[in-house]
Amino acid sequence: MLSINAVNDFVVRFANVNGSGSASANNMFAKAIFRMGIPVSPKNIFPSNIQGLPTWYEVRINEKGYLGRRDGVDMMISVNPQSIVKDIAAVKTGGYFVYDNTRKLHNEIIRDDINFIGIPMMRMCMEHYKDPRKQQLFKNMVYVGALTALIDMDEAVLKNIIAEQFAKKPKLIPPNELAIKLGADYARANYECPTGLKLETRDAVGDHIMIEGNEATALGAIYAGATVMAWYPITPSTSVAKAFETNCKKLRVDPETGKKKYAFVQAEDELAAIGMVIGATWNGARAFTATSGPGISLMSEFIGLAYFAEIPAVLINVQRGGPSTGMPTRTQQPDIISTAYASHGDTKHVLLFPSTPAECFEMTATAFDLADRLQTPVFVMSDLDLGMNNHMSPPLKWDDSRVYDRGKVLTAEDLENMEEFGRYLDVDDDGVCYRTVPGTHPTKGSFFTRGTSRDEYARYTEDGQVYVRVVDRILKKWETAKSLVPKPQVQWSESETKFGILFFGTTNYSALEAMELLEEEGIQVNAMRVLAFPFTTEVEDFIDKHEYVFVIEQNRDAQFRSLLINELDAHPKKLIRVLNYDGMPITADNIKNQIVQKNPLAPQLASKPTAS
Repeated sequence: MLSINAVNDFVVRFANVNGSGSASANNMFAKAIFRMGIPVSPKNIFPSNIQGLPTWYEVRINEKGYLGRRDGVDMMISVNPQSIVKDIAAVKTGGYFVYDNTRKLHNEIIRDDINFIGIPMMRMCMEHYKDPRKQQLFKNMVYVGALTALIDMDEAVLKNIIAEQFAKKPKLIPPNELAIKLGADYARANYECPTGLKLETRDAVGDHIMIEGNEATALGAIYAGATVMAWYPITPSTSVAKAFETNCKKLRVDPETGKKKYAFVQAEDELAAIGMVIGATWNGARAFTATSGPGISLMSEFIGLAYFAEIPAVLINVQRGGPSTGMPTRTQQPDIISTAYASHGDTKHVLLFPSTPAECFEMTATAFDLADRLQTPVFVMSDLDLGMNNHMSPPLKWDDSRVYDRGKVLTAEDLENMEEFGRYLDVDDDGVCYRTVPGTHPTKGSFFTRGTSRDEYARYTEDGQVYVRVVDRILKKWETAKSLVPKPQVQWSESETKFGILFFGTTNYSALEAMELLEEEGIQVNAMRVLAFPFTTEVEDFIDKHEYVFVIEQNRDAQFRSLLINELDAHPKKLIRVLNYDGMPITADNIKNQIVQKNPLAPQLASKPTAS
């Protein structure tokens, strides 16, 4: 029988049932590999219902540090009869299918090109655990135990994780360890261990941590000085709110009085949530909300108010599949256009595109400075993959000497020394006006605002020429923003090339790996990761330097490409779509294959000849 052989470079997928308690066991498996010093990337693939439907947990192990999804599964652990046919089909030729052989597999679903490994998980649990619920829960630990033998995972590391996880419930440690032993002993007694897939301890993770993007985002808001969060629950952003509240209880409570120094409000809907944020920032607080695409749609009216009245606001958009309810537990990048131009009328909004939890932390903090500096809404464009999965990330770092940029805020003394305050006067010719916090001065400054047309002194007017003057001045802020947003990152190939690839957010992982795959095909490309909108001159220059640029994104309509054409007047034929929108993170193989297939100069760039 053909068998895949690999050390520290393979994909393991768990096929479970939602609500069966498998998440804890699967997380321990990924964490154990990480603690062995091997880079790892877990993906939780779950349905939008509460319980009963198939769920998968995919772990990519790659000591080179490639953290994007990879095509194919090398080892499948199947404990869900509902999805077993699909799960068997997903295994690569020579791969391994580990299943509960308490019940025999039907002959018609057996493939002769993969290796079947039966472990009597349920039978062993029924023999050793009396409670039916415990039988189901410890079944998950039995297959993790089997894996310690099948792929030579460090059992001591796993036991340490169990001890840590159940430190407050020590009675659960022995039964978990027993389940691990049952699985490992059976595998060793009945199969050659390890299989062709093997783990070897490395020192390849350095000081990296494992953390979800949503938790890092919440911490970024706290460290940026946010004291108000108003939100309405929506997958996949809800854990941002949970993490903000949890960490505020630790960091934002007066130790002497017990008084909370933050406001955490679950609003009645998304429109109310953003309204509270705008009200709080108008009154001088740093406030934000977290939502997803449907929430942005509902918030659009108030987003336009913040844009036109020039009120800072930070919005975290953890993107998911759409349109409408779409696929609420699948990842995409489908809100680029709807967020960049959110609200009716002429609007343009600053977008930041993180690709790691560390960038979620930093860009969220940066968003508050940009919102205050530019007096406008700023969006952090995360997605479900980044937000709700654990990622290997550089540590979250904060410079305690860092000073918040509150922008052009006048003091009482400033107001006292002014003859007349003009809220919408462009004194510095950068499009950004001076503002006040209500109550700064007893008689001077701004106390009220509204979204109707006004002049430079905030006086209501419907004079068309005045309106043009105001909206043109707001557009001038767009040019100022280009000097403030993070610059793109560029990676040049060793040889001159006519091709570039351009990407953003979580496509980063797979795009960089695809560069290596393309090089093996004899195709050299330069790469640019865009970190922000508005696009800086570097983005325009990168496109100009190449004959063709492949734009990689995870939506159907190539929204990022449309943004490049609209904002930079880039020639549409020069920008070639590389798309993925099935709800799963794009893979390096997918990117490579699309670039090879769509290559306009294919006859000139045939794959390099192989040795005879």
